[in-house]
Amino acid sequence: MTAPSRGRLLLISENAPLPQDRRVWNEARALVGAGWEVTIVCAVTADRPQPAMETLEGVEIHRYPLRPAEGALGYAREYGQALWRIRRLVRKLQRQRPFDVVHAASPPDFLLLAALAARRGGARLVFDHHDLTPELFRSRYGRAGLPYRVLLAIERRTMRAADVVISTNDSYRRIAIERGGVAPEDVFVVRNGPDLERFRPVAADPDLRRGRRYLLAYLGMMGRQDGIDHALRALASLRGLREDDWHAVFIGEGEVREEMEVLALELGLAEQVEFAGWRDDDDIRRILSTADVCLAPDPPSPLNDTSTMIKIPEYMAMGCAIASYDLAETRISAGPAAAYARTPTPADLGACVQELLEDPALREEMAELGQERVIDLSWQRSEAVLLDVYGRLAGDATSPLSRIESPTEPVRVPG
Repeated sequence: MTAPSRGRLLLISENAPLPQDRRVWNEARALVGAGWEVTIVCAVTADRPQPAMETLEGVEIHRYPLRPAEGALGYAREYGQALWRIRRLVRKLQRQRPFDVVHAASPPDFLLLAALAARRGGARLVFDHHDLTPELFRSRYGRAGLPYRVLLAIERRTMRAADVVISTNDSYRRIAIERGGVAPEDVFVVRNGPDLERFRPVAADPDLRRGRRYLLAYLGMMGRQDGIDHALRALASLRGLREDDWHAVFIGEGEVREEMEVLALELGLAEQVEFAGWRDDDDIRRILSTADVCLAPDPPSPLNDTSTMIKIPEYMAMGCAIASYDLAETRISAGPAAAYARTPTPADLGACVQELLEDPALREEMAELGQERVIDLSWQRSEAVLLDVYGRLAGDATSPLSRIESPTEPVRVPG
């Protein structure tokens, strides 16, 4: 006998396609399992074609075409186009049958505005705070001024319009309260963490090393704020510290991938660095299970200093030693399971990788510590909070609405 539906839920995502966006996909699967009827509206790009509509694991996915932005004016065009196309899809789906909840994942922050028709029909609104859009702008373009103030205003308006705000860590939670003006009882921490039932180590594949002794790996987006150039320059520095006994695999896509392939060629790394594109979970697990060191090259910035990079707990889940810059939220997540560059420079990041390659006992110790710590950062812990939040939205008076606490105090609120 089929359990009664808790309600009809619309999930909106513009920043990454589904099911590739691990956080949103984990949320969708969890909510389907809890009895919600989940519909997703998300973008699809020409370089990664997907069906306009399909159903996966009980989730109904509707995709609209979108050309990724290039430059500040390009973002205005991209987001304007996304808002128009999302509104059309939402109105169409809302006419078929009203939604009970609309859940919008940033960036951008104004996606809830595309669901005003659903709000007028009585839907509750959830703002899923993935990125600090104002800080993302500053990190990309290095200036504040009027655009930054406009983004702050949009952030505040969206947060105050939402019935519930979900934050990825306690730093973001504090921002929602202090900068967004949201009541503390309406902000909950649902961390970016791996599903430990699905994302676990597998047998290493020596062929991935391409005949070399060690494998280095990067997993994640390739945007301008993600430090792919730092990683490549760190590897170029590493060549001056040791023989060429390593191969590196970069898993992911993004606006700077082609530019980074050119940089790798200029740095003389073309034979040692492999750009693998996006891979499915089986390939990712195989690569990370083989890697000796994983890279977290995100440089310090107003955005990165307060953000939890999902690759960090994913590396930890796979038992990888991590070479990273010393960012506040990265240290909160990884603690002693990572080695931190002395300064935020590629040379010191390369030295950090060298230290780990030279010390197998340290790598093994970090792997064990990471797998212990990641239990508290896992999707299983975050899923419980998400379902508590949705219990409240569904009128469940017994929902405890607990939240995951960070191991240390969150960092100072920017802005």
